[in-house]
Amino acid sequence: MKHAEKDYPGGLSMPRSRGAVSGLLLVVLGAWGALIPFVGPHFNFAYTPDRDWAWSTARGWLEVLPGAATVLGGLLLIVAGSRVTAMLGGWLAVLAGAWFVVGAQVAPLLGIGSPGDPIAATESKRAALEISYFSGLGVLIVFVGGIALARTTVRLARDVRPLEAPAAPAASAQSGEPSLSGLEEPSRETPSGALTKPGRGWRRDQAAAAGSPGAAYLRWPHPQG
Repeated sequence: MKHAEKDYPGGLSMPRSRGAVSGLLLVVLGAWGALIPFVGPHFNFAYTPDRDWAWSTARGWLEVLPGAATVLGGLLLIVAGSRVTAMLGGWLAVLAGAWFVVGAQVAPLLGIGSPGDPIAATESKRAALEISYFSGLGVLIVFVGGIALARTTVRLARDVRPLEAPAAPAASAQSGEPSLSGLEEPSRETPSGALTKPGRGWRRDQAAAAGSPGAAYLRWPHPQG
């Protein structure tokens, strides 16, 4: 497999449809992650501050940035005609999804700030906000990005160019030399002096040979002369 890519010039190319579905899903998920903190307050499904299109540094680093990276990775997968571009888009989406999961926990250590507190009166709504905004969204992005990487990295059988069948040798046919193919069997001719099983005409041939000069010698026992 050392020279596999050199033997097949199209080794790095792939059909554009290979990562189209995964790329489209990543674009949708990334757009959700980048826009939900700004439109969520309109549906009473948000973190503080509870205002539409309220910008903060924490939202930019923890939600807008990974969401935009996921959208970019999905677009690369959609338009990718080579494995290098597709793998770049897949890894970009995987890293962005991982940041959605761990970003809120490491934000205080990095001085980014807090994304806010969930506006929820019940624990179930609080869990739904956490899953929809950060952890659940990030895990789903990592899962789809991993599938895209698996599909674009592995080389399928239909991507390999089949070897052409060798042409039949024409030189031997023109020179008159016999050539045997793999499906032909050489003819078997019985030598004239070989012993054969007596058939229907054996007695007739024996009677015809009785008139020959050596017919008496062929009879057993040999006549003593």
